[in-house]
Amino acid sequence: MITTFQQHIQAQQQSISEASGTFSYLLAGITLATKMIQAKIRLAALDGAIGAYGQTNVQGEQQQKLDVYANEALLHCLGLKDSVAALVSEEDEEPVTFDRAQGGPNTGKYIIVFDPLDGSSNIDVNVNVGTIFSILRRRTEGDLNASILRPGHTQVAAGYVVYGPSTILVYTAGNGVHSFILDPAIGAFVLSEERMMMPEQGTYYSTNEANAATWPQAYRDYLDLLRSGGLGKEYSSRYIGSLVADFHRTLLKGGVFLYPPTLKQSKGKLRLLYEANPLAFIAEQAGGMAIGHGNRILDIEPEGIHQRTPFMVGSRREMEALAEVLAG
Repeated sequence: MITTFQQHIQAQQQSISEASGTFSYLLAGITLATKMIQAKIRLAALDGAIGAYGQTNVQGEQQQKLDVYANEALLHCLGLKDSVAALVSEEDEEPVTFDRAQGGPNTGKYIIVFDPLDGSSNIDVNVNVGTIFSILRRRTEGDLNASILRPGHTQVAAGYVVYGPSTILVYTAGNGVHSFILDPAIGAFVLSEERMMMPEQGTYYSTNEANAATWPQAYRDYLDLLRSGGLGKEYSSRYIGSLVADFHRTLLKGGVFLYPPTLKQSKGKLRLLYEANPLAFIAEQAGGMAIGHGNRILDIEPEGIHQRTPFMVGSRREMEALAEVLAG
């Protein structure tokens, strides 16, 4: 018999402190939105949903039509949930907040942070894209901003959906990493693998090598170490340029994904709250590691909702070697 995502969450309620009925209802909003997004993606070329929307977002990036649709789908599906106090999106300059008191057990308890459609510029060439999300519990004291700007180790849950040949949901609530495949015949995410573990060492490195000349020297030294077989294996280069797709391969096959600082982007390019933090949480739960520029990603104290960071994530062997190189 199959096990759906909702059934899996319900079965885990005894061991996952957050997996109450309210929390399961919240997750149902995320899965509904991602089903809407995957359906739109599959028909995008026929529906005229391919291409630029004609505006830039708060990041200064050209919005794609599917960026706007994905953002609206998540805002709609999650904004209806009484348990949501705020929604923080890559596409919006400020959090979307709701005037919901914490007086009752099911009101205003959670904050959802998300990248609605990571890698959307790749849609035009039919490359995998994804949705990344992070769930935080609202603090009982202080304003909402204080609840949002917290280090990644305080996440209640995190996950991503990769839209490709299959639509796959990967999720953790701090009790292992679990994978689900969307079965279009029944319209539900079905459990495909429990307690996923990243290989201790892989054979792939993933990075935009065109930027290597602008990296700090330590990262170039590390890349040379991988290329020369200094870690005892021969490595192949694999880089898609869609974060969710590159991370998903690293989770399954091991190795390392590198997005170091550059001369142009000295503070890194990827966003801490809704890209690096959720993926770092998943990586650590699967036995891997994730660091910024020498710091554990999940320990970074955020200063703004769109803060950027260098992001290196992967198998323990590769990441320990990187930490040694960065330490000098």
